[in-house]
Amino acid sequence: MKKLLTKLTLLVKDKKAWLALVAGLILTFGYAPYQIWPIAFFSIAAIIFCINPNNTGKAHAKSAAKYGFIFGLGWFGAGISWVHVSIATFGGMPLIASLSLMALLCSYLALFPALAFWAATRFASGPKSMGALLIATIAISEYLRGHLLTGFPWLSFGYTQTDGPLRLLAPYIGEFGLTLTCVAIGFALYRLTQKDFKTPLISAAALALLVIGALNSGTNRYSGKEMSTLLVQGNIKQHLRFEPSEFWTTMSKYQDLTRPHWDADLVVWPEAAVPEIEALADTYLANLDSAASFNKTALVTGIVDYQLDTKTIYNTLIVVGNKEHNDEHGHYRYLDKNRYRKHQLLPIGEFVPFQDILRPIAPLFDLPMSSFTRGDRVQNNLRANGFNLLPAICYEIVFADLVRGNYQSDSDLLFTVSNDAWFGDSIGPLQHMQIARMRALELQRPLVRVTNNGVSAVYDPISHTQQTMPQFEAATMKADIKLIQGDSVYSQYGNVFVWGFVVLMMIGGIGVRFTVNSSKG
Repeated sequence: MKKLLTKLTLLVKDKKAWLALVAGLILTFGYAPYQIWPIAFFSIAAIIFCINPNNTGKAHAKSAAKYGFIFGLGWFGAGISWVHVSIATFGGMPLIASLSLMALLCSYLALFPALAFWAATRFASGPKSMGALLIATIAISEYLRGHLLTGFPWLSFGYTQTDGPLRLLAPYIGEFGLTLTCVAIGFALYRLTQKDFKTPLISAAALALLVIGALNSGTNRYSGKEMSTLLVQGNIKQHLRFEPSEFWTTMSKYQDLTRPHWDADLVVWPEAAVPEIEALADTYLANLDSAASFNKTALVTGIVDYQLDTKTIYNTLIVVGNKEHNDEHGHYRYLDKNRYRKHQLLPIGEFVPFQDILRPIAPLFDLPMSSFTRGDRVQNNLRANGFNLLPAICYEIVFADLVRGNYQSDSDLLFTVSNDAWFGDSIGPLQHMQIARMRALELQRPLVRVTNNGVSAVYDPISHTQQTMPQFEAATMKADIKLIQGDSVYSQYGNVFVWGFVVLMMIGGIGVRFTVNSSKG
């Protein structure tokens, strides 16, 4: 006990530990709703200062991991504080238990920057090799964070650039490449504090060439075609969404909001906007199908597909009304192929690992609709009124590779639905929208995002303009969307070139180390 108190006292007196914590905390202001994009560079420079690239090798790796972990606690403790809203409000757990769960989650996520800084320091031989290895180790740690235990790639550095000038690079190197660009710029800023002007100058020149290239070599442009879309936001209270007594009230509300606006080319409703399971909503869906077809349009809605014979349950998007623009009759049939089933399920919310153990512990682990089945990873685009919609449901939009895997050259727009009512009036839904816009920038397709209570919006990645509905209101919004043609580099090759660069950085960083060791020998 005495030894632990001594360590805690030393930590409290450690000024670099406090700087690392603050560097992580201020990163929150780089993301929505604040969007102060340069903060990421200064935050990264500050944590590199704490690590000190002059102190490398095995003897200093443990210290680097400590500062990386503290940095991660600040980064995620502030950045995903909104998760606590859902745990505290809907989880049914005592405050101390919900805070403990948040601390556990943030500590787990903080392990990844700790790992990156440990590895970079352990294998570097000085500032030159540290810069290269830091890019490589952060790339690996971020990849692991996005994949281990189903992955949680929220709040990567690259998202801070969604509204900055570096967004021009997104169609070429994606958010993952932007994350590594932020690391490179942060390292260059740190080197400025060490009166090394050569590294920042080279970095600035390389970045300028990349941006100029992006400005002059874009293959995406407007196709000359437009479509009108009606977004319908029901603003159903979360505690009422899956109450059977409220099903008809909710379904009638969406009908009433839509009825005066059937003149759009496409009508979109949010995730699980129809709360009744699909097999029991056949009459309601048939009427919707007829109404949409009569008005020569299509309606896409989220619905829960509980298959009574197999007991499997899917979080689904379906299309009612016209599949093609000149259809004379609706085409909806239960279990037809023109549907999308969510693949990337949300842990606890949509499936519960070790459910036999966890479900009895607290209501948090036994939420309604928390036993979904995973859909296929690769699925066809939805076909609606002659348009191809690239779909993603809620949490899926965070997984760039998943969304890109369903992209097709003839995809007309990126369409995503969600229900962020779980997170109340927090920054979580705003961050979620920012992430969706990054996917639109990467793939260079217009974004249509409709949710239960906001943020519902339409975003154009070429003009960088956005039309947004007010949060926490039942409302509709009609938007005219310019369609885009051409394939972005990222849509075709993903992160292949970025990983090639990471390999070069790793070889270069280790090569410098061996060169230094050989010269010493």
